Amino acid sequence: MFSLLRRGPGRLTPQQAHQRTSDGKAALLDVRETPEWNAGHAPGALHLPLSRLMAGAPLPAAAQGEPVVAICRSGHRSQQAAKLLAGRGVQATDVSGGMTAWARAGLPVTGQGGSGGVIA
Repeated sequence: MFSLLRRGPGRLTPQQAHQRTSDGKAALLDVRETPEWNAGHAPGALHLPLSRLMAGAPLPAAAQGEPVVAICRSGHRSQQAAKLLAGRGVQATDVSGGMTAWARAGLPVTGQGGSGGVIA
């Protein structure tokens, strides 16, 4: 019973997140800060830093009313974001291992201006 009370939003592997967001079943929301985002992010991801989300910023228009998969560098901030969003009534989950695991899995990363990106 207590384990049910501690459960937060589910977590996805990078491959599961890529599939879900590529199929249009969810919006991928990168919650890292702007310099990290500019260095490299998943193509098609939306950007809203966790600091702004925690300050009450709304989701980007393209994510409103959609299930959201949050991602950060390592998975810690995205887990916080998913819990925060779930508290707001958003169907939210996050990517275990974040962009580091995403890149390690060989999934695409793009930088500012569409160039090859790196995980900062």
